[in-house]
Parts: sequence; structure tokens; C-alpha cells
Amino acid sequence: MRTSLISLLVGAALAAAPHAAAEELHAFADSSRLVAIGGSLTEIVYALGEEGRLVGRDQTATYPEAAAALPDVGYARQLAPEGVLSVSPTALLVLEGSGPPEALEVLSQAGVEYQTVPESYSAEGVIAKINAVGEALGIEEKAEAYAAEVQAQFAALAGGTASIEEPKRVLFVLSAEGGKIQASGTDTAADGMIALAGAENAITDYSGYKALTEEAIISAAPDAIVMMDRGGDHAATDAELLAHPAIALTPVAENKAIYRLDGSYLLGFGPRTAAAATELAGLLYGEHAQAE
Repeated sequence: MRTSLISLLVGAALAAAPHAAAEELHAFADSSRLVAIGGSLTEIVYALGEEGRLVGRDQTATYPEAAAALPDVGYARQLAPEGVLSVSPTALLVLEGSGPPEALEVLSQAGVEYQTVPESYSAEGVIAKINAVGEALGIEEKAEAYAAEVQAQFAALAGGTASIEEPKRVLFVLSAEGGKIQASGTDTAADGMIALAGAENAITDYSGYKALTEEAIISAAPDAIVMMDRGGDHAATDAELLAHPAIALTPVAENKAIYRLDGSYLLGFGPRTAAAATELAGLLYGEHAQAE
């Protein structure tokens, strides 16, 4: 019966507008069985002490470790209504960019209220997320108090990086599989993290992530490379990166400055972002960037 109902709803959703319109953020009518889509939102729910409402998570929610015990409802950008409905949610809080829109429309038609939290790769964006979660869960005062704590962490970070006179040029490498360097341009979480750490993105010619030519790498002249700490063929060793024909002709080869941090910690833009940016600043500049 459920499969048939979902099939009918999928058909109706596909025939409707391509984007499911979410209302402005407000307190859910019933958030007792909550599914948060987006690792940063799950982190915020835990940070606010409201994890008892969670009945599911998406695959980007890898922190805290306790979240792994929640049922996995799928990948944030490739949600299937069946996976979400399998945990019988009463509310769905999704990070901007999650979807596809048709899946969210199906869930809405199935009676699951959903709201979308805006994404922004900045300190202000993190604070806005915390307050948005608080509003959706009806715990505004608790969220505001926690947001103030996180804001203080960002203020300390800014104080530590304010005196940097020569920002390091950082190349964020998403993948180096087969010797092909895929790196971050502007408008990405990596770009936002580099800025928070008091550095400059070495690549500003494009938005998003793209493969770089050897000429582009040499021209970028990065002082340091930052990567996610993960395994697999795409995770080239430091020695392999330093031996890359183009990277070998940049300051990175001389500095041997290659830094790897956990992906969700580095790029999640959730409650740990100020700590991640502070750690990255410390790696790039040493004690010079540490807050007093």
C-alpha cells in the first residue's frame, strides 16, 4: 500500500512545479520525530541538546559519533521518499541544496512538513543556521544563547587573524586522481574556510570545483595545499602531490605545506567551524594566528 501511494505521489509531484516551495521558517507543528538533512543541521540539533527528537539522518551526518546510530535515510542531494518515510517522520528540516525538489514535494504531499535552512559559507551563515534550527524546533532562546557562544569563538578567530599582513595563497584540492588536480574556486565551503583562516584562495577565476590545467596551477602559485583527510585513489600522498609537474613549480614544493583535515569538520559549516578555521590558521601561520 505504501509503495503504491508513493508512486502516485511521485507522479503528482513530477507534474507539478519543479521546485517545492517551502514556507518561511517557523516552529514545526510537530517535531517529535525529526529528520535533519545536512550534516551541519544534525550537529546543531545535537549541540542544542535536542537529539531526542531525531529519528533519522542523511549520509552527510557523520558527527557526533552518536548520530551514526540513527537510521540512514539516504544522501542529502539524492533523497528517495521511501527512505525518509521509512522512519515515519513528523518533520523534515533540510539544508538548502538538498533534494531533489521532486522528492521533497512527494514528502510534503505525504503529510510531512518540511522547512529549508539557508546555506552560507561564512561565520554569519553558521549563526543563522543555529537560530534557524532553534526557530524550527521552537527553542529560540536556547538557540540564541548557543549562537552567542559560537559567535564568541568566531570573534576570537578574527582577533587572531587580524594582524596577518601577508595572507597565504591556498589551493584546496578536492581530488588528485590520476594526476588530475580538481580544485576549489569561489562560492564553495572550501573558499569560505580559507577566508575564515585569514588566507586567500589561490583560484578565483571560476565558481565551484573544476579540474585545473598545469598552467593554471603554476599561475596560481599556492603557498599551501589543503585537502580533506580521506582514503581512496583520489587521495594522493604528499609525495605524489609534490612530484606533480605543475605543483613542483609552485611555492608549495618549497614549503612542503600540505594540510589534511576531516571533511565534515573542515567544510561542514556547523558548530565546529570556528574551531576548524582556527586549527587551519594555526597550520598556515603558526602561533601568529592564534587568538590571545
